[in-house]
Amino acid sequence: MSESTKVAVVGAAGRMGQQVAQAVTEAGDLELVARVDVGQDVTADLTAAGAEVAVEFTVPTASRDNVRAILAAGAHAVVGTTGWTEGALDELREHLDAVNEERTDRGEHALGVLIAPNYALSAVLAMAFAKQAAPYFTSVEVIELHHPNKVDAPSGTAISTAQGIAKVRAEAGVPASPDATESNADSRGADVDGVRVHSVRLQGLVAHEEILLGNAGEQLTIRTDSFHRESFMPGVLLGVRQVPSRPGLTLGLDTLLGI
Repeated sequence: MSESTKVAVVGAAGRMGQQVAQAVTEAGDLELVARVDVGQDVTADLTAAGAEVAVEFTVPTASRDNVRAILAAGAHAVVGTTGWTEGALDELREHLDAVNEERTDRGEHALGVLIAPNYALSAVLAMAFAKQAAPYFTSVEVIELHHPNKVDAPSGTAISTAQGIAKVRAEAGVPASPDATESNADSRGADVDGVRVHSVRLQGLVAHEEILLGNAGEQLTIRTDSFHRESFMPGVLLGVRQVPSRPGLTLGLDTLLGI
């Protein structure tokens, strides 16, 4: 890596892409070398710019191909697009392993990909706190609240939160949350590994999540609020700086934060 890391933004015309480009430009140890968006050749543009790391914020239907294109350019990837399924992640692991094997044979450094459901540090900590608390409460539900232009529901953050909660509760032998409701099943939200997740889409919101945990006579609420997209930038820049030293696939910022 050079003294000033050369960074490209894929999805640069979007709101998150614009915010990332500004954050990279303002960082003293990073250099913005390319802005790529729909209709451009990701691999060719990143290669021509000499990008070392590419930040990808697009849409689920394009993200998989974009990440492969970033790797083809020999760049590390920091991915903020949500909607990655377990199957898609498995395919990426296999592809990344093959790419790195070929690069190692050529004497080149291995590449890293970081995919995180949320780059807001408060959200990462909220998910960690929820996993700590979940085994000690009888009931748990998740509510995620976003702006109406968000294309996926539940959000990637809410799915990751519910999956993490479900895992620790299963390991602790905690039974399913009690629920005798027999009315319209849709009113109970999505079922993510046995944890109910509710999605709100409301004008004026950005990105918010509540994790509700209850016992007889008490309730714990863990809430994280992002009021502006700049709240995601410290996490994105952390990923940009650390992904070159983490070959292979890394999921979530919690690993980078040591939690």
